[in-house]
Amino acid sequence: MNPRPPDASPGRSIMGRGGKEDTMTKRMKLFIVVALASSVMLAGSWSASHAFGFAGAGGKLGYSSPEEFDGTAEVAAHAEFAGAPLHLQPNVMYWNVDHMRDLSPNLDVTYQFDRGSGVTPYLGTGMGLHFMNDSRTDRGSTNVGMNVIGGLKFPATSNQFFVEGRYTASDVTQIALMGGVTFPGR
Repeated sequence: MNPRPPDASPGRSIMGRGGKEDTMTKRMKLFIVVALASSVMLAGSWSASHAFGFAGAGGKLGYSSPEEFDGTAEVAAHAEFAGAPLHLQPNVMYWNVDHMRDLSPNLDVTYQFDRGSGVTPYLGTGMGLHFMNDSRTDRGSTNVGMNVIGGLKFPATSNQFFVEGRYTASDVTQIALMGGVTFPGR
C-alpha cells in the first residue's frame, strides 16, 4: 500500500522537489524581483509632470527559440507611447512551431538612454499573457510571462528602426531576437 503524502489531496498533483514546477516557481520569483528592481530604478528618474503621448506604431519580425521547441519566426505589432525617458509599448506577438502556437499580448516599459542624436539604446521589462495551444490535442493554456528587453533604435528620416533581444520567463521560456520599424504618430 502506498500512503498518500501528507500535503497531497485528491486531484492535486505533487511534483518531487526540483521538478519543473519548482524550477518555474524559482524563475518567476527571480524575474519578479528583477522587474520590481527595474521599476524602482526607472521610477527614480520619473517625474509626475511627464505625460505619455502617442509616438507611433509598427511591426516586428524575428527569430524566437521557445524552450523545448525548435526555433521559429515570430511576428508582432506594437504601439509606442513616449513620456521621455520612459516609453510604454503595448504589443501582440505570435509564433507557431511543432503544432504549438503562442499568441501573447504584452505591456512593456522601456527606459530610453537618449544620447542626443544617433543610435539610442534602451532597456525594459514587462508582462504578458501567453495563450498557448497545441493543435494536435486542441488543448490550450494561459500563462503569465515576465519580459526582459534590451535594444537599439536607429533614427531615420521619418521612421524609427530598431533591433531588440527579449527574454520571456513563463511556462514556456522564450528567447527572441527581433527587428522592426515604428512609424511616427501625428
